[in-house]
Amino acid sequence: MSSTAKERQQPDRLLLFTTVALCAGGLVMVTSASVAFAYTQHQSAFYYAERQAAWMLIGFVALFVLGRLDYRRIRPLAPAGAIAAALLMLLVLVPHLGVSVNGARRWFDAGPLGTFQPSELGKLAFSVFIAHWIDRNSQRMGDFQHVFVPFVAMLAGILVLLMLERDLGTAIVTVGIFLSAYWAGGGRLRHIILLAGGLGLAFIAVTLLEPYRMGRLTSFRNPWADPLGAGFQATQSLYGLASGGLFGVGIGHSIEKYGWLPEAHTDFIFAIVGEETGLIGTTLVMLGFLVFGIRGYRATLRAPDRFGMALAASITTWVTFEALLNMATVTNTLPITGVPLPFFSYGGTALATTLAGVGILLSIARHGSGSALRNNRRSDATFDRWRRDRRAPVSGARRRASVSR
Repeated sequence: MSSTAKERQQPDRLLLFTTVALCAGGLVMVTSASVAFAYTQHQSAFYYAERQAAWMLIGFVALFVLGRLDYRRIRPLAPAGAIAAALLMLLVLVPHLGVSVNGARRWFDAGPLGTFQPSELGKLAFSVFIAHWIDRNSQRMGDFQHVFVPFVAMLAGILVLLMLERDLGTAIVTVGIFLSAYWAGGGRLRHIILLAGGLGLAFIAVTLLEPYRMGRLTSFRNPWADPLGAGFQATQSLYGLASGGLFGVGIGHSIEKYGWLPEAHTDFIFAIVGEETGLIGTTLVMLGFLVFGIRGYRATLRAPDRFGMALAASITTWVTFEALLNMATVTNTLPITGVPLPFFSYGGTALATTLAGVGILLSIARHGSGSALRNNRRSDATFDRWRRDRRAPVSGARRRASVSR
């Protein structure tokens, strides 16, 4: 094997290191944030930490297996995986099969490992499927009736399932996954704007129809108007972040985790990160996700085919968009949506599935190397021309290129 080929087959070490570092920090913070709640609920201070570690081990096994596997070998499984995920999301709604928590039915009982959430598995399954579907329709990506309408119908079906599960946060992330894959696969910008506008109106309607979501929206505007009621979670989150100062109060010394901040070890763990590690710690976490996004989108641009490009874009958007939403929620920049912080929030299914997705992303990065590889693969003039236009450094280059087609 030539030196160029060997270099091409090397994994993205920076992406892998960033993932490992985020997971290590996440396990430490889950252990710290959950000790009080775990002891009161299960008489074991490390109840949640032990299960998070078990799911992390499963996730890293999946990461290394998928990272060494050619990502194109999972493509034949895309339709079956999407159907299986959708069926599981339906079954979780059946009484006595799904587990209901706080009025939402999203989980199965996984015994010693806690719970299993099908919608988290769906993020990965649908990412693979939509990339597969986009590649199959690559020659008609600008067709409104034969491509865009079926694309919207598939997305709408998934969103309906998520709304039945009362999972608005996952619905928003799923929209990001689908739109990023559609854009990376060559979809028209005006179609994306049209869909985004329609979904925005739909989410507003869903919010207005659900009293608890309307309450969240109202308290978001001024959480201190009702600090012991609707604004309690937001105000306690901000107190936690503010009390950390520059360097934090120290790992394990949080006050908010002792019953003051609800969901301290799950959706609001970033507030505990801020309280215990301060501005330094939260900045490092944000830098970690920034590096992850840069390396992920780098793999997207260097992917050897359209399937790889759409899949890498959807996985990268899934992780970084979810992290951005979570941090915005914890800092009261956005209303509470119930989105976890990837690699940090307690949740075994989410952690293992996200690590499996990172494994696929590493495989795409390992097989992509830019022009040298593209010259050796099957010619795809339309795809190569689209990629050049999307990467054009001059603002008018893409417009001039589209006129010349």
